[in-house]
Amino acid sequence: MAHGLSHAYLRKTAMADPKGFLTTPREDWARRPVEERVRDWDEVYVPGALLPIISKQADRCMDCGIPFCHEACPLGNLIPEWNDLVARKDWQAAADRLHATNNFPEFTGRLCPAPCEAGCVLAINQPAVTIKNVECAIADRAWEEGFAPPQPPDRLSGRTVAVIGSGPTGLAAAQQLTRAGHTVVVYEKDDRLGGLMRYGIPEFKMEKRHLERRLEQMRAEGTKFRTSTAVGQDVGAAELRARYDAIVIATGATAWRELTVPGRELAGIQQAMEYLPLANRVCEGDLESSPMSAAGKHVVIVGGGDTGADCLGTAVREGAASVTQLDIYAQAGAERDDDVEPWPTYPKVYRLSAAHEEAGELRTAPAADADARLFAASTLRFTGDEHGHVRSLHLVEVDAERRPLPDTGRMLPADLVLLALGFSGPDRRDGLVDQLGLAMEARGTVARHADFTTNVPGVFAAGDAARGQSLIVWAIAEGRAVAAAVDRHLTGSSRLPAPIGPYDRPMVV
Repeated sequence: MAHGLSHAYLRKTAMADPKGFLTTPREDWARRPVEERVRDWDEVYVPGALLPIISKQADRCMDCGIPFCHEACPLGNLIPEWNDLVARKDWQAAADRLHATNNFPEFTGRLCPAPCEAGCVLAINQPAVTIKNVECAIADRAWEEGFAPPQPPDRLSGRTVAVIGSGPTGLAAAQQLTRAGHTVVVYEKDDRLGGLMRYGIPEFKMEKRHLERRLEQMRAEGTKFRTSTAVGQDVGAAELRARYDAIVIATGATAWRELTVPGRELAGIQQAMEYLPLANRVCEGDLESSPMSAAGKHVVIVGGGDTGADCLGTAVREGAASVTQLDIYAQAGAERDDDVEPWPTYPKVYRLSAAHEEAGELRTAPAADADARLFAASTLRFTGDEHGHVRSLHLVEVDAERRPLPDTGRMLPADLVLLALGFSGPDRRDGLVDQLGLAMEARGTVARHADFTTNVPGVFAAGDAARGQSLIVWAIAEGRAVAAAVDRHLTGSSRLPAPIGPYDRPMVV
């Protein structure tokens, strides 16, 4: 599946600027001014500001003898190679090398937290190469220049595969299997394709035009899609098993975690994934305004992760009176703790997302820190008004062991509370798991073997449904790997690259 210049060839060439990492400082893709971007739902970055700086940024790559960025990336992306090609302004070859390991670099270039940058050798004592920005620039340039044409198979195998779920895992698996010549149908319970990329990721993080463009490529290659079709309800699992030679479970981990404290039953306390899709539907034109809009409300978000930050940015744009995000963990330091998380591990450090920057600049949360977050904070209970609607959240500060600290209790006004506590596994309410008779892990994920097979012959499981809640880059890697496993099951061998096994360390392909 790989195209373009070989790794061995590139290793024989000198990097474009051997001193680039010494002479050029790191420069990230500039964000639009806060006061401008909070008034719309467009992506937060300055349009057109990336390409003028990216060749110099790619020049900072040291072309290391042992590129640890490979090890840090689940996809095994050939990062030094496409950095070198971008520095030389050979965009077509760079696009070939990038697509050789990643089906959807325009998604990861916007949404991935970039573990590759944590593993960059330069990051030992300097700011890392802007790998994520380079990746995004290549992907966008590839579309502009026509370097990402559809790749339909030369001939069909006569084998059929059903992929359940159209998130990054399902789409990656479907594209790889379609290109291998199998007839693939993707089933999606929602009315539009994309899974959490469609209805979980706000428009300001990734405009859905990027998703639509890739879906059109997949349709041109021959992948078929069935939306508004919940397997287990609209279509029985037994029917799918009879109709297809193989089934891939890629439903994601959508069973949200609960907060069991007094007052949880009050109106106005919602799960993040009840709230975020409505804002996305407003952007899609389905709704004039969200029925859960934060406009004029005091909003408290329980959960310090990316989903909580997405809720934060959404609430700011909807015109919340105040927004506070609670994180049960203590605030991390600004620098890596080499004794606890030595290079090249992904460190827990203080990070300021675009949403936190917006909340801090707008001072929407006077009860919280400058970026609207309260750290080391645990929710005790909710209280409401005579109508049964939440009006306040009571919290306490905790130590590193999550034990309450005396005399630290406080109350926050709360007209809307959003629970962003993560996900445990696939949602079983549609009946799919039970109808197939899938074995489950104690933690709530689908049990599978090292080759992605489940206890049901011909049924494979990949992505968050089996791995548990993870990163988009892992989702795509799992989609590519399960495609190779399915191809091997159907034909006896496979030429599809498999960057990972479900319990293996990433490896370069």
